[in-house]
Amino acid sequence: RSVQTIFVRYLSPPPPSLQLFLAAMAFVYFAKAFGGAYMKSSITQIERRFDIPSSLIGVIDGSFEMGNLLVIAFVSYFGAKLHRPRLIAIGCLVMAVGSFVISLPHFLQGPYKYETSMTRSSAINSTESILPCSSNHSLTDVDDVPDLTAQADCEKAAGSSMWIYVFLGNMLRGIGETPIMPLGVSYLDDFSKEENTPFYLACIHTVGIMGPMFGYMMGSFLAKIYVDVGFVNLDSVTINYKDSRWVGAWWLGFIATGTIILLSSIPFWFLPKSLPKQGKEKDQNKSLELATEAEQDNFLPDQEHEEKEATFQEMAKDFIPSLKRLFRNSIYSLMILTYLVAVNGFMGMITFKPKFLEQIYGQSASKAIFLIGILNLPAVALGIITGGFVLKRFKLGVIGAARVSITASLCAFCLLVVQVFLHCEMTSTAQTTLFSQCNAGCSCSMKQWDPVCAYNGMTYASPCLAGCQTSTGTGKEMVFHNCSCITEMISPSQNTSAVLGQCSRKSNCDRVFKIYMALSVVGSFISACGGTPGYIVLLRSIQQDLKALALGMQTLIVRTLGGIPPPIYFGALIDRTCLKWGTKQCGGRGACRLYDADAFRWTFMGLITGLYFLSNMMWGGLYRKLVQRQKKLALREQVPRGLTKDTARVPSLKSKSDRFWGFVCSIIN
Repeated sequence: RSVQTIFVRYLSPPPPSLQLFLAAMAFVYFAKAFGGAYMKSSITQIERRFDIPSSLIGVIDGSFEMGNLLVIAFVSYFGAKLHRPRLIAIGCLVMAVGSFVISLPHFLQGPYKYETSMTRSSAINSTESILPCSSNHSLTDVDDVPDLTAQADCEKAAGSSMWIYVFLGNMLRGIGETPIMPLGVSYLDDFSKEENTPFYLACIHTVGIMGPMFGYMMGSFLAKIYVDVGFVNLDSVTINYKDSRWVGAWWLGFIATGTIILLSSIPFWFLPKSLPKQGKEKDQNKSLELATEAEQDNFLPDQEHEEKEATFQEMAKDFIPSLKRLFRNSIYSLMILTYLVAVNGFMGMITFKPKFLEQIYGQSASKAIFLIGILNLPAVALGIITGGFVLKRFKLGVIGAARVSITASLCAFCLLVVQVFLHCEMTSTAQTTLFSQCNAGCSCSMKQWDPVCAYNGMTYASPCLAGCQTSTGTGKEMVFHNCSCITEMISPSQNTSAVLGQCSRKSNCDRVFKIYMALSVVGSFISACGGTPGYIVLLRSIQQDLKALALGMQTLIVRTLGGIPPPIYFGALIDRTCLKWGTKQCGGRGACRLYDADAFRWTFMGLITGLYFLSNMMWGGLYRKLVQRQKKLALREQVPRGLTKDTARVPSLKSKSDRFWGFVCSIIN
C-alpha cells in the first residue's frame, strides 16, 4: 500500500500507450541486462574452456562494445528520425542471434579435457592402485612439445580457435543492443511529463537490474554443472567445481538468454512511431510537439531550431554541424569525460571481481558469482530507485541532482579505499621449489597442474611432486598415501597423505570475507543512489533536438574507451601476477591456475581506486561549472530571487550550503 500511495500522491498515471511502452522498455532492459550479466558471470568458464589468458578474455568481453562502436552514431542520429520502437525490436532480434552464436562452439568441438597427472582409465578403476610418483617415464618425455605438424593437427581436433565464435556472437549482441538505450530513453522523455521522467527512468532501470540478478544466479547454478553433462561419465571426472580447472555448462545459459531477448522484441512491433505528450492527450493536434519544459529552457542557452520533416540527405548534411553544436556544450563534454573514467573502473571491477573473490578469499567461481547476484545487485537496484525517488520527492533541479550524485560518489569511494586493505592469507603452496630431493626419482612434469592438499596444510602442484607412492579411492574421492615430500615436513607419526584439490584458507578468512562483502554491498547502494541524479544532469544539460544524438554519442564514447580497453588492460596486468600457468592439450601456455594473491589484490584494487579517485576530482570540477552556468543564466534573465521555484534554487555563495560546496570544490580542484 505504501508503494501505491507513492504513485497516487506524487505521480499522475501515464496513458495506456505510454504504459505499454514503459512495460516493454522494462522487459527489454531486463532481457539485455540478463544476457550481459550472464556473459560477465561466464568469463571464468570461457577462459578455462578455451585455455586462454585473461588479456584475451578481455578482448572477447570488449567485443560487445566493438559492436556498439560500429553502428551507435548512425543509429542514434538517424534512428531518432525514424520508427524508434521498430528499430529497438530489430536490435533485439540481432542480440538473440548473437547469443545463439556464442553457444555454438560447444556443439562444434570435442569434449573438454582438463590437465591431470592420472590416466582416465585408472581414475575410474577402484581396484587399481595408481603410482603418481613413478620412474616409468622421463621428464623430457612429459614436457616435450610436439612437432609443428602434430601440434597443428592436435589444435584442429581440439578446436582451439573456437573462441572466435564467442567473439563474433558477443559483437552481434553489441550491435543489437545499440538502439535500446538512446532511442528508448529519448522516446520516453519526449512523450512523458518532464517531472515524471526521473521516476520512470528509475523504475525501468530498477526492473532492468533484476536481469543481472537472475543472470548471475543462473551463472552460479550452471557453474556447478559440468560442461559436458550428458555427454561424459561424470564418475570419471576427478575435479569438482572448486577446482581451477573446472568448467561449468556455460553454453546452456546463452541459449536461455537468447530466447528471453527474442521474446522481449515482440511488444515493440506494435508501438506507434509517436505518442501523445503526457498531460496533453486531448490535444491531438499537438501530440507530435516536443516542447521543451521550463527548467531545460532556463538552464540551456537560447537556441532557435525549426521543426520540420527532413529527407535523408538533409539529415546527413546536418550531422556534422549537430556534432559541433553538441560538443561546444562544456557541461556535456565534461560529464562524458567523468563517466568515461568511472566506467573504466567499473568495467574492470565487474569483469574480474569473481576471479578476485576466488583468488583473494578462496571462494569458488559458483559462490562468487552467486554472492554478486544476490547481494550487490539488489543493493544497486535499491540505490537506483532511491536516487530517482529523492529527485521526485524533493523536486531537485540540476544543481540539486549534481549534489546528490557527487555526495554518493565520494561516500562510495571512501568505502572502496577500506576494501583495498582487506584480504585473507594465502595458503602455503610448494611452488617456489617444485623439484627437491624428496621427488628427485619421480620424473615429474613441471607443467602439470593437478593440485593435492596435504594434511599439514601445504598445497602441491601434483601428486607426483608431493612424492606420493600409492592411492586409494576413485574420482573426486581419491586419496594419495606415502608422500615422501610431506614426510620431510612433519614428524613420522603424523599423516603423510594428500587429497585432490587445493587447501582451504585459514579459519579467520570467513570473517574477513564477510566484512569485505558488507562494505561492498553498502558501497554499491550508495554509488547507485547517484546514478539517476547524474543521468538527469546529463539530460537537462543538452538541447531538446540533440537529445538522442547526445545519448548516442555518450554511449559511443563511453563504451568505446570505457568498455573495450578496461577488460584488456585489467586482464593483461592480472596475467602478470600469475604464479602457475596451465598447459594446453596440444602444448603451450593455457589459462592461469594460481595467482600471487597479494600482487593480484594491489594490482586489481589499486587500479580501480585510482580511477574512481580521478572521477571524483572531475565531478568536483563539473559541479563548480554547473553552479557558474546557473548563476550566469539567472543574472542574464534578471529574474528577482524567489520569484519561481527554479530561480529560488539558484545557488548563493552567501548561503552555508554553498560555502560548504565551494570549499569542497576548491579542495578537489
